[in-house]
Amino acid sequence: MSTLLVWREKLQNIYARYSAYILKALQFLTALVVFGLINSNIGFMEQASSIVCTVGLAAVCTFFPVTVTVLAATLLILVHFYALSLPIALVAAVVFMLMYIFYFRFTPKKAWVVLLAAAAFGLKLPFVIPVAFGLMGVPVWIVPAAFGIMAYYMTDYVKDSASALRSADAESMADSLMSFTKQLFVNKEMWLMIIAVVVGILVVHLVRTRSVDHAWKIASAAGAVTSVVIAAAGSMALGVGVSFPVIVLSAVLGIAVGLVLEFLFFSVDYSRTENIQFEDDEYYYYVKAVPKVGVAAPEKEVKRITDDEPRRRPGRRKPSADPELQGDSGKSEAEKTDEILLTRSLGKELGLMQEDDKTE
Repeated sequence: MSTLLVWREKLQNIYARYSAYILKALQFLTALVVFGLINSNIGFMEQASSIVCTVGLAAVCTFFPVTVTVLAATLLILVHFYALSLPIALVAAVVFMLMYIFYFRFTPKKAWVVLLAAAAFGLKLPFVIPVAFGLMGVPVWIVPAAFGIMAYYMTDYVKDSASALRSADAESMADSLMSFTKQLFVNKEMWLMIIAVVVGILVVHLVRTRSVDHAWKIASAAGAVTSVVIAAAGSMALGVGVSFPVIVLSAVLGIAVGLVLEFLFFSVDYSRTENIQFEDDEYYYYVKAVPKVGVAAPEKEVKRITDDEPRRRPGRRKPSADPELQGDSGKSEAEKTDEILLTRSLGKELGLMQEDDKTE
């Protein structure tokens, strides 16, 4: 455990030193995953779905705020819809506009929440979202999370109905537009998953903010189980085709992600919990203090080993090691000083220094 804590301190120090570069790298990877999922699922325009376009667009978005990445993903979806059917692209543009009106109203600075929610559903990991967002965020994060889920189901429906939409004539195109709009707003599976994720986020946040021991672990498990129960019960009640292995596996992975987040951001020692009570003129205070667990990363000490023996110039003969042959030249300055002080001290004690003074 101490080794893991040391590694956590090292990671925190690295992040504090290179946070700007790390955030940009994460932004690039997120954009690359989102654009890759869009192009692989609805790549109706070959030029826009190429690897060069995907990587280049992700690299360009890295140098701008995350909101630009969300707008770029929206434009990429609309471009593929336009290559399939212009009316479908127009309807999707109106839907995106309505979503972004609410998005900029409630969470204008949480664009990455939309991207992560859509990417999690695209990767078949839906219930990682309620655990991660409930632990690290606030309840208002349910708004961008819901928009990300809606964007995923919109693209998923167009992918499944691509052949019918491409071969439709003028009369059947109107029917396709009505079916698309109805499927978008009356999609039972989409609303069931939105409800499961929203309730899961609220449950995780509610439990996480309680003053109970191991609140983050309990919140992760409670949120994942709640989401699975809602999705399973709703699937049986509404008759929608929710994949049970996918939701169970994503819930287990969500609990694992919750444990990792707790270790990184909320590592405390409940064995040393203290309950404090004090008061002032107006209130009584009951405080529960739980100390954090921290281990300072060991610093490397560099020891320099030098040769204390003085270097001899070339050509000079080494002095003899016999003190009798060396005489006074073999004595160090400290030894000479000690002998002088000892001679003076003996002279004063025996009266020799006084006789020398009188003689002078």
